[in-house]
Amino acid sequence: MMIRRPCVAGRFYPADPYTLKKDVEGFLSDRPKEKAVAIIAPHAGYIYSGAVAGEVYSSIEIPDDIILIGPNHTGMGKKISVMSGGVWEVPSGRLKINSALAELVLGGSRLFSSDVEAHRAEHSLEVQLPFIHELNKNSSIVPITVMTATAEECALAGRAVAGAISSYGKEVLIVVSSDMNHYESDKKTRVKDKEAIEAVLRLDAGGLLAVTSAKDISMCGVLPAAVAIEAARALGAKEARLVKYATSGETSGDLDHVVGYAGIIIR
Repeated sequence: MMIRRPCVAGRFYPADPYTLKKDVEGFLSDRPKEKAVAIIAPHAGYIYSGAVAGEVYSSIEIPDDIILIGPNHTGMGKKISVMSGGVWEVPSGRLKINSALAELVLGGSRLFSSDVEAHRAEHSLEVQLPFIHELNKNSSIVPITVMTATAEECALAGRAVAGAISSYGKEVLIVVSSDMNHYESDKKTRVKDKEAIEAVLRLDAGGLLAVTSAKDISMCGVLPAAVAIEAARALGAKEARLVKYATSGETSGDLDHVVGYAGIIIR
C-alpha cells in the first residue's frame, strides 16, 4: 500500500501532532452545520488562511467520502491526475483513498488519468487534510489535481465527477482547494476577488473562467473551482454563499503584496 507522506508539514502547518491539533481546533468554531455539495477553502500557511478554512469547515457536515480537487503547482504528472489507491498521511493521522470512488471518476472521462507524480510534492490538497481528519476521522478521499483544462474540458470533467458521485450512491463532499488573487495590493486584490467570488456565487463556471482571464485574477484553483461548480450543478446545487474572506495582509501587515482567501459553501 502506498503511503503519501506529508510534504509541507512544518512549513504550512505544524509538524507536531499535538500542536497541529490545537491549531486546527483554534480555527474551528461551534456553529450549526449544514450539508454541502461542495466547498472552496484556501491552502496557504495556516497563519494566513487557517481562519478562513476553519470557518467554512465549521459550517458543514463532513461525510465519510470526499473528492478533493486542487491545482497542480508543481507541473509534475498528468493534465488531470487522480490518485486512486493508498493512504495520505498528515501528522494527526491517515486518510485512506477511496479506490472504488476513484475508479468511478477515472471511468467517467478520458480527461482523468491515474497518476501519483502530480501528488507527491503538491501542497494544495494536503493542507485540507488536518481539518477534514479533525472533524471526521473516518473520511476517505479521492485526490485530484488539475494542471490545465479548457472551459469545455472543465464542464466535461465536472459532469463526469457528478456521474461518479451519482453512481457511487452515497453522500460525497467535493472540496476545492484554492487561494484567490496573488501578490497585488490589498485594495486591488479585494476588487478582483469580489468579481471572481460573485461568479462562484452565481454558480457560473464559464463566467468564473472568463472573468479571471479577462481581469487577470490569479486564482490558482480556478480550474478546480470550475470543475466543482459544473459537478455541483449537475448534482442539483442551487446556491452558494461566502462564509468568510480575508487577505494575507490582515496577518502580515504588508498591504502591498497580498494573497486573497475565500471560504465558500455550494449547496
